[in-house]
Amino acid sequence: MRLRLLLLAAIGVIVVGQSLAAAADTNPQPIDFAHNVTGAPAPVDGAVFGTAPSVKTGTAICTTATQTTPNANTDCTEASVGPHNETAIAVNPTNALNMIGGANDYQIALNPDGHVSETILSRAHVTFDGGKTWSMYPVFSNSSYQATGDPALAFDASGHAYYATLGFRFVGPRSAQNPDVLVSNSADGGKTWSVVRVASGSGIETGVGDLLDKEYVAAWGNGNAIVTYGDFRLGQKGGFISATIHSSVTHDGGQSWSALNTISGSLDQAFVSTPVVAKDGRIFVSFLNTTDLATGRDDYEVVEVSPATGAALGAPVKVATTIDGATDYPIAFGRQTYQDSVFRSWAAGNIAADPKNAAHLAVVWSDMRNSVTPAPSNPYVAKTNSDVVVSQSFDSGKTWSKTPVALAIKGDQFMPWGAYDKNGLLRIGFFDRSYDSANHQYGYTVATETGSGTLAFTTAQVTTTLSDPTQGDRWFARTVNAGFPHATAFLGDYSNIAATADGGVVAYWTDMRNDLTFGGRSGHGEDAYFAKTS
Repeated sequence: MRLRLLLLAAIGVIVVGQSLAAAADTNPQPIDFAHNVTGAPAPVDGAVFGTAPSVKTGTAICTTATQTTPNANTDCTEASVGPHNETAIAVNPTNALNMIGGANDYQIALNPDGHVSETILSRAHVTFDGGKTWSMYPVFSNSSYQATGDPALAFDASGHAYYATLGFRFVGPRSAQNPDVLVSNSADGGKTWSVVRVASGSGIETGVGDLLDKEYVAAWGNGNAIVTYGDFRLGQKGGFISATIHSSVTHDGGQSWSALNTISGSLDQAFVSTPVVAKDGRIFVSFLNTTDLATGRDDYEVVEVSPATGAALGAPVKVATTIDGATDYPIAFGRQTYQDSVFRSWAAGNIAADPKNAAHLAVVWSDMRNSVTPAPSNPYVAKTNSDVVVSQSFDSGKTWSKTPVALAIKGDQFMPWGAYDKNGLLRIGFFDRSYDSANHQYGYTVATETGSGTLAFTTAQVTTTLSDPTQGDRWFARTVNAGFPHATAFLGDYSNIAATADGGVVAYWTDMRNDLTFGGRSGHGEDAYFAKTS
């Protein structure tokens, strides 16, 4: 049923492994549960959630060695065994050398009895030297939440940092309460954090309640920030009822937050929102909504909200229809994927605002408009060509490009993120398989607009080594085709770029170049990698 598929597609933090036929129970995470932090695939089959390592806020867990290579690993893995994915990054506007990266951080341990235990607590990957060294700081230092996910980061203009996540409390070894939306804040560049619950989920995923998901933040001025998120209303036995987008704002640096607002209007199949602050201080929020239940294709929508209260200032405006329906992609474990792959993906991107022109906005996403549709359901039969797509508005979101522009690049490009640089040029970062003629390995690419508003782009590879998610993975590994053993089932659902003061951008992505051995088996890891490009 499409509504069930929509629910599964929009939820995404943690889960444990199965086979292609096991659809609903195979969202990836470092361990393998079945939904959310119980809904993503697990890194290690059979692992159970354990007790988080003892940490102290403001004290670094570990620090990397100095790195002068074009690509830097921000994971000090000797003190943090486990994958890192769903990467977000923000640059301090008051100190260009200070950046914070966020990720799903999996802490995995092999107990003396041979069992694997796991916690998933997002941490702050912090640099004060422009990315040469990175220290990992705890965002959570107590046991209030046993797992977090969907990291999002922003700095306001005064250099105050905001780190949003979902927070999970477990009621059993494989069952969690529906998550809360948490926003932590830091006044010292990401070393010390104070956690505030902005919205509370209710019930558990298999019963009546509200499953909150995919929160994101934007910030401005001195102490102002907004968080938006999705609310999946669940009925008996976890049956899907509706999906709406909500918001809350702070004006005191994250210490307190406003009453919650519903901002998706009459749309009730909405998910994966992102906010942005325009040059004139107006705030716009993008999100997907499954308007066509017959095909399962989504519409990108944008709504303007009040900076004072976060309330919607009008109805959402349709940007475009995304070609991301039930038969547009091959399917693995109930989720969209690409050829010869089993990791989950989707169309979602974000909204960006031009710092030179207050009325100029862009929405980026990826879809299958240039691929062969309908696609074979078996990814090992399908040949896919996912592309990054852009639509723009020059009237503050009232109207959008009549025909969105797709970047014509061979192979699959997915999980894009857009940001305007200081010169008003749109930059887009994305995973890119065009570097491999077999359409298996990926690099990370940043596309740069050739002139403001042209939607014509040049591209540059950021990665110095390609990653192969189709086989040989140590985490989230699934073998559903003998020719592709230990394929990864989870890369995360997004990665980020951010603009820098000198006109460039920084990129932050999930990279699989490093092999590791855990529990007697070796394979590709998942590390949070950083690069700066002009």
